[in-house]
Amino acid sequence: MIRLIENGIYLIQGKQALEVKDTNVLWDLNGQTVDPEQLSTEEFPDREKARKNTMAYQILSRHNASGNMDDLKIRFDALTSHDITYVGIVQTARASGLKEFPIPYVLTNCHNSLSAVGGTINEDDHVFGLSAAQKYGGIYVPAHQAVIHQYMREMMTGCGSMILGSDSHTRYGAFGTMGVGEGGPELVKQLLSKTYDVKYPGVVAIYLEGKPRPGVGPQDVALAIIGAVFKNGFVKNKVMEFVGPGIENLSVDFRSGIDVMTTETTCLSSIWTTDDQVKKYYDIHGRSEAYAKLEPGEVAYYDGMVVVDLSKIVPMIAMPFHPSNTFTIAELNENPYDILKQVEAEARKQLDNPRIKFNLTDRIVKGRLHVDQAIVAGCAGGSFENIMDVAAILDSQSVGNDYLSFSVYPSSQPIYYELIKRGAIGKLMQAGTLIKTAFCGPCFGAGDVPANGQFSIRHTTRNFPNREGSKPGELQISSVALMDARSIAATVIRGGRLTPATEIDFTPAEADYEFNADIYAKRVYQGFGKPLLKSELKFGPNIADWPEMIALPENILLKFAAVIHDPVTTTDELIPSGETSSYRSNPLRLAEFTLSRKEPQYVERAKGVQVLEKERRSLVAGAKDLTGLSDGLRGLAEQILQAAPAYTHLQEALADTGIGTVIYAVKPGDGSAREQAASCQKVLGGWANIAQEYATKRYRSNLINWGMLPFTWDNDPEIVFHVDDVLFVPGIRQSIISEAETVTGQLFTAHGIKEVKLQLNPLTQDEREIILQGSLINYYAAN
Repeated sequence: MIRLIENGIYLIQGKQALEVKDTNVLWDLNGQTVDPEQLSTEEFPDREKARKNTMAYQILSRHNASGNMDDLKIRFDALTSHDITYVGIVQTARASGLKEFPIPYVLTNCHNSLSAVGGTINEDDHVFGLSAAQKYGGIYVPAHQAVIHQYMREMMTGCGSMILGSDSHTRYGAFGTMGVGEGGPELVKQLLSKTYDVKYPGVVAIYLEGKPRPGVGPQDVALAIIGAVFKNGFVKNKVMEFVGPGIENLSVDFRSGIDVMTTETTCLSSIWTTDDQVKKYYDIHGRSEAYAKLEPGEVAYYDGMVVVDLSKIVPMIAMPFHPSNTFTIAELNENPYDILKQVEAEARKQLDNPRIKFNLTDRIVKGRLHVDQAIVAGCAGGSFENIMDVAAILDSQSVGNDYLSFSVYPSSQPIYYELIKRGAIGKLMQAGTLIKTAFCGPCFGAGDVPANGQFSIRHTTRNFPNREGSKPGELQISSVALMDARSIAATVIRGGRLTPATEIDFTPAEADYEFNADIYAKRVYQGFGKPLLKSELKFGPNIADWPEMIALPENILLKFAAVIHDPVTTTDELIPSGETSSYRSNPLRLAEFTLSRKEPQYVERAKGVQVLEKERRSLVAGAKDLTGLSDGLRGLAEQILQAAPAYTHLQEALADTGIGTVIYAVKPGDGSAREQAASCQKVLGGWANIAQEYATKRYRSNLINWGMLPFTWDNDPEIVFHVDDVLFVPGIRQSIISEAETVTGQLFTAHGIKEVKLQLNPLTQDEREIILQGSLINYYAAN
């Protein structure tokens, strides 16, 4: 059902795909050779010319301010953030000289919507958000009106446009809009009329053919693609360009449901061809002018292709603890014991805590896996068509009164209104479904947290460890599997017995959607272009400024505060989601949760090193002398003298050398765009990460924007990092200035001193300056 083609691909008239086997030979998808002169095109262009015929190239070139398509400097058409990220973004931009929002900036409230944790702090953030929209000229969407991406789809997308969001699932390709999810500092740059700088990405065609069978939904297609491309990095940091004859067989809702999940492939962005169905969508939403026909040129060249036969896609399930851990529901039902034992074994390695009792095989009843909870929600699940089909399946059925629960979250108030009009909400309620408001909580652990040991199936975006809200420090564990809404509904009416929707009879909903624009018109604050510059921001007691961040010293001495050998480390593990998100407006309070579910001792270790750095700075400033030097700082200073004989005095060595912490992880940064995964380390004195590779561009960018060094390492088998090892990197400041791509450090271990070579993959001039200044905030203050 999924086939990957690693060679280059020519796409003729958007339909015919030809694989480049070597310089002069083309093959069609059936393995037959093709003579270019026999193709129905006037001229077969060379590869470089054909690259320019992709939709991605066309859109990126129109938004590029560099004049050089190899090194892009992108200016976006609009920005969006939710209430986990916009306070920090506005605070950072404000500290950097923000006067007013130069482009539409939408502040939504779908993450910290519940005032259930921390007293007033969530609602204080919302008050701050509205005051910022008023002062600087933004758009403010109140809590429970819409999840971030649904509002952007309905009101802000446009064919050929680009939107940058401080949420990783900023994906609007099905609407003809290239969406990019990044950390907050990248939005700050746009608010200060700077650019988003990135190398021109590879572009991979996602060639859709055929038509989905009844009972198969968008999440099934998405999971099949994710399972095929995530682990091999096939589309990592590339643009996924959806083409092919199968697109016309998908509604816009269906396309969008696939598209939002492209984030889980680690691609940079996505774009789809547009047609009359997309035009109709914009007409329905009163934005006909936003439509334009998008398609590749006559002959377009791609760096690879994913061929998806929609007719062969079957209901899928992504088991804990990653969206790429995919199986067909049928194979899981046929062989539950072996598959679940395999999942358990891999999960226990990932959890790395023998005290946590993780079991799935105990959920098998009479040979079939049974679930305890079911949820359809958020930007992936809460669409009109998904919920209409769920209502059709549950019509005249019952959720029952046992342990199984079922909740549905329409993704916007206009969708909720339309579902009420169509009778879908009534059918769901009568069946025992709990209907809730537009809220992202179930997706990141701020709502509907399962009981300890329970197993939940969800049409949401992620199922990382503990993302559903369990606390491993208290030996809690529950788990989530991702499924399509239709199979979730089928499972619910079978009493929680895992059931693909292809096994039941139902009539899919075909009602045309109508959009009630009054719902937003009467509640959403529309302030773009109308800043009230004299108005004041409204601060709650939890909203705090960023602490001081010093410039990069001449040398750095780094103590390993965490060493993680998991194949992938998610941003949820670096800074947990869920209730901790309530503290994201206070950098110091939030930092207390850093790595709390993965490496609980990290914060204590980092603070211990931070004390030594403060002592060092007091010594350098003359507020302390050598006679009162602590044993800890004296020991580190002696290591500097040992590694750098040019220094002859402790005070001289300490004057030039900053002391901080470093995290080693094999592949960190998969998942959310939230910059706090990096900023919390910086707040606690972090200076660097060392990785074999970074899971996403956005996490590496977050490190840089917070003044942290994004080292990579070739995994020398002679060297093993351990917690409390110390790494001295001499001349790091000069290395950054001179654009060095390799630096050499001295690693102090319990077994002696070893030399370590680290890579600094090419940094742009701005990135080097940000690191030298110590953070993006300092960089803008200095300029």
